[in-house]
Amino acid sequence: MDSVNKKYPHIKKGRGHPLVLLHGLMGGLSNFKYVLDFFPKIGYEVIFPFLPLYNRPLFLTNIYSISNYIIEFLIEIGVRKVTLIGNSLGGHIALIIAKNNMDLVHSLVLTGSSGLFEKSFGSHFPKRENYEYIKKKSQEVFYNPSIATKELVDEIFHIVNDKKKGIKILYMARSSMKYNMSKDLSLIHIPICLIWGKQDYITPPDVANLFHKLLPNSDLYWIDKCGHVPMMEHPKTFTIIMEKWLSQFNLNHENIFCKI
Repeated sequence: MDSVNKKYPHIKKGRGHPLVLLHGLMGGLSNFKYVLDFFPKIGYEVIFPFLPLYNRPLFLTNIYSISNYIIEFLIEIGVRKVTLIGNSLGGHIALIIAKNNMDLVHSLVLTGSSGLFEKSFGSHFPKRENYEYIKKKSQEVFYNPSIATKELVDEIFHIVNDKKKGIKILYMARSSMKYNMSKDLSLIHIPICLIWGKQDYITPPDVANLFHKLLPNSDLYWIDKCGHVPMMEHPKTFTIIMEKWLSQFNLNHENIFCKI
């Protein structure tokens, strides 16, 4: 782990144009493993900040506060014109940052992003102590339910049954649902790549189409037999799409095209 200080723990790999990875509400480093391993090899710097979802007071547990945290983090480490890659809640955070701090952002890659509509647990965790229920909800994230391994389900089960973490997840989810960005998207003119699972149950295909319609400068790509987390369920396909889309900007200065 490379970190500026204890306030901004993060992982950094490679040198070149900075790609900043923003995970979802109950996501983590493993979601972006292929991206983190691949892009440093072809002339990009990949940065993965650990989002402080569980260790802040409740009044700072909201999407606005986390977005400001990432802005402060980017300023602290001295990067500009970054590409933000966000999944689910991470995509929503990326959109907020792009809207409010365009000088920091070159482009966005959004996949299964919240910000318009998403299916969630709602205002509480029903049956949170029911392991089979949590397993079913975890499997709904993927087209292939076997991606929701026992290890992954166990981790989510532990989080939602931890009283402090569970409350903070609900606070974060409520703030995300409250901040609908339909009226803001026309103001975001930077290039945006939308990569969506055709079978996304959480943010369905209609959501991707609406993002594409409302964002002035977006490209939309589909991955078949894929749910809400394309970079985890189809990591190679996701990375191919993302690399080809980024290559049009010559951001890595070496103009390397790498076939996976």
